[in-house]
This record gives sequence, structure tokens and C-alpha cells, in this order.
Amino acid sequence: MDRNQDYDLARPVGPVQGMRQGLTSYGDAHFSLFLRKVFIKALGYSEDALSRPIVGIVNTYSSFNPCHANIPQLIDAVKRGVQLAGGLAIDFPTISLHESFAAPTSMFLRNLMSMDTEEMIRAQPVDAVVLIGGCDKTAPAQLMGGISANKPILHLVTGPMMPGNHRGVRIGACTDCRNNWASYRAGTIDIEEIGMINEELAPTYSMEWLGIFTLICYRLTNWKGWYLRRDGHSQHNGMHTRSARNDASKGSQTGATAVSMIQAGDALKPQALLTRESFLNAITVLQAIGGSTNAVVHLMAIINRHPQVAGSITLDTFDEIGRKTPLLVDLKPSGSNYMTDFHNSGGMAALLRELRPLLHLQAMTGELLDAEPAIPIPRGLSCIAPLSDPLYPASSLVMLRGNLAPRGAVMKASASKNRALLSHSGPAVVFAGSADLAARIDSDDLDVAPDSVLVLQNIGPIGNPGMPEAGLIPIPRKLAAQGVQDMLRISDGRMSGTAGGTIVLHVAPEAANPNSVLGIVRDGDIITVDVEARVLRVELSDEEILMRTVNRMGERKEEGSDPWVARRRMRGYRGLYMREVNQADQGADFEFLTAEGPLE
Repeated sequence: MDRNQDYDLARPVGPVQGMRQGLTSYGDAHFSLFLRKVFIKALGYSEDALSRPIVGIVNTYSSFNPCHANIPQLIDAVKRGVQLAGGLAIDFPTISLHESFAAPTSMFLRNLMSMDTEEMIRAQPVDAVVLIGGCDKTAPAQLMGGISANKPILHLVTGPMMPGNHRGVRIGACTDCRNNWASYRAGTIDIEEIGMINEELAPTYSMEWLGIFTLICYRLTNWKGWYLRRDGHSQHNGMHTRSARNDASKGSQTGATAVSMIQAGDALKPQALLTRESFLNAITVLQAIGGSTNAVVHLMAIINRHPQVAGSITLDTFDEIGRKTPLLVDLKPSGSNYMTDFHNSGGMAALLRELRPLLHLQAMTGELLDAEPAIPIPRGLSCIAPLSDPLYPASSLVMLRGNLAPRGAVMKASASKNRALLSHSGPAVVFAGSADLAARIDSDDLDVAPDSVLVLQNIGPIGNPGMPEAGLIPIPRKLAAQGVQDMLRISDGRMSGTAGGTIVLHVAPEAANPNSVLGIVRDGDIITVDVEARVLRVELSDEEILMRTVNRMGERKEEGSDPWVARRRMRGYRGLYMREVNQADQGADFEFLTAEGPLE
């Protein structure tokens, strides 16, 4: 290489790539490149290595994050693939999130992680990026940041945990966490047994949140199609001999693909690669899987980061797709199986082939589905039902509206344990927040009956803050002891995608909002849910709602307890979050991070 040309930025050869891009501002670009090479050579890189296209590898390993325990092995595998394909692989850290180790919630920090991801991709000289992560909020955060940064990105997912075993029955985290805890609260199992279950719920590392990693991740995992194989990314298992081999294989392939994506140019940047039809396919797969309600809020955040797609998909789009998409995959909580069963049934490739008539093939491309031969699985051994004989006819996830949720609410209807509750009216039993719920839910004096509607306020994006997974309101202990297993429950928060029950979530606007009707519901108010009609309402007149809203605003002002006012003077990240986070129907993202940008 001509060293004079190497430092002469006025005469670049081809597109500006590798070490020559995004130079630190010292006032002298030539010196900036010179100094950059000074420091990187301290790590032993040669001029030849530094002339190669650079693939950045996002390292989210943390000892607080068991979902990411296999990331060091994945990084090594990706590096191998990149270097064998002629690129230079450089890993760099971003923050790491785990559901159980983040206060107040990991959702509170999702947007921060997306900012970290976006800014590190923008700031550093990378031509493409491999995003390694799993667990509930990591993957959405990475996709949000990666789409906004708009450099070629590939998503490499850590994989799900394998289930454990208790008394001959398979159990898994977090699929069976809540139901076993409910049994303990009801007194049907004792402290020793719940302790034994605690040992078995998470017997391996790694976790993937089923729902968000649908066709979006397939479009961003490997654009050539190897990802459709049965050992593809979305259903491999952590800490398994075959999985360790898969980690090495899939990591190496991902690294090699990243290099080829650089060579392909702008066409494979996420804002070009992902179209509206890509997201519609993702929603179709989400409905067919019976995926997490969390997928709705995360997908809306991701969609609204995309300049060409933002605003064209709403909660109504999810509902329209749901009405024509049956539930095909028998997985908890809508069914009885685990991700290992999905893998053994042919995985995502088998599901996509079954869904082919419902997919936009120009986005996923039919050629990719045809590229890998179908592996026949006997029907009795498969948890994927045929399109002609689904597990649930349509609308696994439904979007509800009405005076209680004028901007929408979400319910996983297929996970209801009592179908009669899908069309139900009953008196409200209202809890003002998580602390009030904890203090009163098990009281013998609680005025509650099986037909009551449990309402939990102030666990939305701002009200908590961080929209916790507290929407699975426990059955009051005195009712659980009588054998009641399901009740209609409503909140502005979230719940785990593995939780079941007749539960309305993500009510927007949230109760903390001055104009929220959810915030003025009182004990005894009659609440009606009609899933078929997509209705969620409280049986109050418009006049009564207005009067209560005005009174509540006055009470808040007098008490100095209005979070809408208090957030103006909060410092640090919490203040930024409280002032900028939008509502669940928009993805609970920061307004200034959306494609539209900050509002005036």
C-alpha cells in the first residue's frame, strides 16, 4: 500500500470504509487518522489488517446477565468468520440488561441501551455490526439503536434456556415461574417444594424472548438464507452439546455474512432492507406463535425508528393481521410446550412454510423458503399445527379500545384460562399502585369475588416508572384457596410473555396521565370487556368521567403528587426518561429518538 495515499484523505480509493471513516475531530483529519493508527497498533494490528473492512461486534456480556453467559464463545466464533472472510473484527461493549437485575425495571433502561447502541455504532469506525444479545429488552434495544444508526447490522441471538424437571414434569423459566408461585401463595405447595422448583426453573444459561425475533431478525440475521435451517438462531438452546456446536457454526457464518454485507453496499442497511412488509410478516408470525404481549410495545418502538415505515403501522394493524392469522404453535402459555419442542418440530422454517399463504413473500422472499429442503416431522411429534387445523382460529393477540383505553390496550386472548371472561362485565377492585397491591391483595378483608375485575393503576411508562411486568395481578389469596384460577385483570403495565390469564395490558393513556380514564376508576365501577367487539370500557357517563378527571387534577395539585409536574425538575437519566418517554401504543420510546423526532 502507498502510505502517502493511505494518509491522504483527499484521494480515497472507493467508499470511505474501515479506519478512514468517522475520524475524531482534532482539526486535522490527516493527523486524526495517523493518531488512530498509533493507538490501534498498540494492540498488535498490522497495516494490512487495518486496511480491511471492519465488523464491529457488540459485546453485552455481564456477570449480572445469565442470559448472556455464552457471549464470549459467540464473539470468538464471529471473529473467526469475519477474519476468514477478509474482514477485521473488533468487539466493543455496550450496557447489558437482565430482567431480574435492573431496578426499577429493565424496560426503564431499554431506551438507554438503544441510545448506547446507536451512538457507539455511529461513533466508531465500523462498516457493519453484529449485535449479540438475548433476553427481553436487549434485543429490542439493539434493533432500535441499529435501525437508527443505519449501518449494516446482523442480529445474533443467545438462545433460550432448556427446561428443567420437577417431579417428572418439565418446568422452565419464566414459563412456569408465575404459576408455581401462585400455587405457593394459594397454599397448595409448601416452602420446601417451591424451593425445589426454584432450583429447576433455570437449569441452563441463555434466554430468548419469543415474539420480537420473528421475521425482523430473520431479515437482519443472514440475508442469504442460511438462517432458515433447523439449527438456525431463534430456537437453539444454551449449554447443550449440539448448541455449543451451533454457537460456533452460526457465529462463524454470521461473521462471514457481515463482511459480504459490507461489499453489497447501501442496499443492505436496515432502513433499506426492512420494509413495511417485513414488519407485517413479523406481526403475522407473532400472532401464529402466540408470542409475547411485550412484542407489541417493542415492535411499535422499532417501527417508529424507521423513517419509511413509522406511522404506517399502528395497534389496529396488529388487530387486522390477527383476525386472519390462526394460532399454529403449541407453546406455553397458549399451549403446553417449550422452545426445545419448537426447535424439534422444524423451528421457524417449518412455521414459515405453513404460513406461506399469509406472508408478503417479496419481503421475506419465497426463494429463501424454497432454498432449504423441508424436513418432514410426524404430526404427532410436532408442536406446529397445519394452517388448515389451527390450535386457535384467529387473533391470539387482540387490541381493545373504548373509554377506558382510547389509545388502545393489548390482550393475549389465546392465553385466557377462562374463555367466559373474554366477554365479561364486573365490579372493579382498584389498586392505586404496586405497593397498594402488595399491601391488600391477600387481605381477608378485601371486598372481592370471582366475577370482580382487578384493576392496577400507575404501573405505566411514567407512573411506575418503567412499565414493570406487574400486570399479572395475583389472584387474591382467599379466592385462590377456593380454586379460582383466572379473573379479568386490567393495568397500564406489562406482563411476562410467558404468563397466562385473561389480562388486559398496556392501557393507553396510562393512569398517571392527567387525562387518563384508567386513573379515575374506583372500586365498584362496572367494567366491560368484549373481545369479539374489541371493547374495553367503564360504565360511566361522559359527564361523570369529566367531573372525576377535574377533581383528580385538583387533588394532585393540592397534594403535590402529580408525576406530570414533578418530572420537570428530576435530574439525570430518570428525569430524561420521565420527560421524554411516550405511551405504550407508540412503543414507550423517547420521543426525540423516533424517526419523527421531538415534538414542538
